[in-house]
Amino acid sequence: MVKPLTTMLVVRLEASVYIMQCLLPNHHHTTSEHKLSSIHISSNSDISLITMVDAPMPSTMRKWKYSSVEGGIEKNLKLASEPLPRPKADQHLVQVLAVGLNPVDIKPAEAFIGRFAVKKPATPGFDFAGRIVTPATGSKLKAGDLVYGAANANPLAGGALAEYIAAPAATVCPIPDGVSPLDAAGVPVAAITAYSSLIPYIKSGSRVFLNGGSGGVGTYGIQIAKAVGAHVTVSCSGRNAELCRSLGADEVLDYTKRPLLAQLKDAVTAAGRPFDHVGDYVFSDPDLYYKAHTYTTSSAKFVEVASGPNLPFIRFALGANIVPGVLGGGRRKLVIFVADVKSENLEPVSKLMAEGKVKTITDQVFSFENVAEAVKRLKTGRAAGKVIVDVAGKGQQ
Repeated sequence: MVKPLTTMLVVRLEASVYIMQCLLPNHHHTTSEHKLSSIHISSNSDISLITMVDAPMPSTMRKWKYSSVEGGIEKNLKLASEPLPRPKADQHLVQVLAVGLNPVDIKPAEAFIGRFAVKKPATPGFDFAGRIVTPATGSKLKAGDLVYGAANANPLAGGALAEYIAAPAATVCPIPDGVSPLDAAGVPVAAITAYSSLIPYIKSGSRVFLNGGSGGVGTYGIQIAKAVGAHVTVSCSGRNAELCRSLGADEVLDYTKRPLLAQLKDAVTAAGRPFDHVGDYVFSDPDLYYKAHTYTTSSAKFVEVASGPNLPFIRFALGANIVPGVLGGGRRKLVIFVADVKSENLEPVSKLMAEGKVKTITDQVFSFENVAEAVKRLKTGRAAGKVIVDVAGKGQQ
């Protein structure tokens, strides 16, 4: 029998430190008179008894900002202290536990157009996982609920790399049971991109080619396509081939060995049938689209994940949609996709995670103090899975 204590938490041993730290503010914060007096802890944290705690709210927080992108965002990031955000009626006040980085956090801001379109000083980061402090007006979510989603509805605003954020209720979803905040933080942009680039176009038995199988989007894409029952072929470097196979890829093409187009044509010959669908997650070679008729069915769609507002991609997108096939343009339907992180788009992904059919593959976890290194890792283009920032410093528990 557990003896009564002044504040009693009964938890599984391996989760106890994590839970207590999540509920208490970091020691460096000054505190205000506000109290977070009622905490509901979900089963994500392996809690076997839910109790009440009384923890003071901080009056200030830390937040990463940049005022220039000269030489790269990572060289301009500075850790600032400022008051907690004041959420609007349709926003949750959230304590951020983890942030998942995506190319969209960096590429638009560093592109020529982004230098003028992004209001500075700016804070990068869209994908987050956290704990609700104050729910939005009318929300079914409660203080203490673990959630994940997008920190902002504006694709150029970001804002997740902070200890607290005011997140739109429309972009937030509960974290499924059994999924850690660090894993949930990697999901929103990448998993929605993978899901939406596949599910409307494929079915059981479809032959699918994913260009970039070992990246953040590709690792989700393999799992989602296999959950549908598709046959999945992916491209990646040889060092990541086993990772892709472990996620369910039926065939792996090492782009470092031979030209990818030649390997795709060989794969079609060996299988005796072309591919029914293509998801291009890296935009490595425009000819993959322009020559798609040599390895896909006539009804196949070629989904290109928006690479960002850079000149090569803009030139490709314009040319592919203007030049007809008979004049050297593409002969397959091109779909350019941009992720829309909303609660309703997160829900089917949450269901797949809850069923154990989809999981986050993490390349590396960085501390909140080492955000610049996390950005550097993302920009190498070699991350196998997601680059995660552990904002609250709680580890993988």
